[in-house]
Amino acid sequence: MALPDIILVDDHDIYRDGLFMLFTLKKVANVIGQASNGLDFLDLLENNKPDIVIMDIAMPGMDGVKATELALNKFPDLNIIVLSMFDNEEYYIKMINAGVKGFILKSSSKDELIKAVEAVSSGKSYFSDALLKNIMQKISPTGAKFVAEIDSLPFTKREMEILKLMCNGLSALEIAEELYLSKKTVEGHRTQLFQKTGTKNSVALVVYAIKNKVVYV
Repeated sequence: MALPDIILVDDHDIYRDGLFMLFTLKKVANVIGQASNGLDFLDLLENNKPDIVIMDIAMPGMDGVKATELALNKFPDLNIIVLSMFDNEEYYIKMINAGVKGFILKSSSKDELIKAVEAVSSGKSYFSDALLKNIMQKISPTGAKFVAEIDSLPFTKREMEILKLMCNGLSALEIAEELYLSKKTVEGHRTQLFQKTGTKNSVALVVYAIKNKVVYV
C-alpha cells in the first residue's frame, strides 16, 4: 500500500524536522509540504492535496483552529490530526465539531504518533486516551456525574455504564476489565453509542454527553 502524503504545520522548525525524519526514516508517510502557520498552510493546499495534515494549534499569524476550520470548509474530506498540549482544552470542541480526525499530545511517544497516522490513513479516527482523561479531569476533577433518570434517554443500562466509564477516561480494555466483559463486547456497545448519538469517536461522544446533560459537572 502506498504511503500517505502528509503536510506538517507547526511554527517550530526543530519539531517539524523531527517529524520529517521520523516519517521518512520509518517509512510511515511522504512529507509533501511544511508550513509554519495557518496562512502558509492554506497557500500550500492550493497546489497540494495531502492525505493527512499534522496540525499544531498555537501558531503566529493564523492559529491551527482557524486554519482547520477554513481548510475543512473548503475540503471537507481532508484528514487532520491535531497536535495538542495539555492546556488546549478550550479548542477541543471547536476542532472536533469542525471535523478533525484525531488529537494527539505533543508529548506522545513516536510509536503513538505513528499509530495515529496509520489509523487515520486507513479511514479511522485517533484520539489519545491520555488526552481524553485530561479533558475529563479538567472539566470535572472528581469525575463525571450522571443524571439519575435514564428512562428518557436512548441508552440501555449497560450503555450508560460504559458511557460513564468512557467519560471518566477509561479505554475499551480498561472498561472491559472494570465490567468483567470482553474488549470486543465493550467495543460493540461503544459502536451502538456512536450510532445513537451521531458521533464518530470517543471524544465527540464525551462532548455529546456534556452538551445534552447526560453528564453534568
